[in-house]
Amino acid sequence: MSPLAPVLHTVRTIRAWPVSAQQHARRNAMIALTECTQRRAEREDVERFLSARSTDPTVTRDSAISLHA
Repeated sequence: MSPLAPVLHTVRTIRAWPVSAQQHARRNAMIALTECTQRRAEREDVERFLSARSTDPTVTRDSAISLHA
């Protein structure tokens, strides 16, 4: 085993860190975006359901505009 092997391993690890960190950050962002999209879709479904069941004729809602965008 070369005396430089531990040093080379450390250098490789340090050089690979930014790439690995970026990949993890992108994955976390995609997971968060998926979760936010699912929650917004659920909120809009509930809003449409409640709007359809509303018996108050004075209440007007524009379903094209999400209040929770």
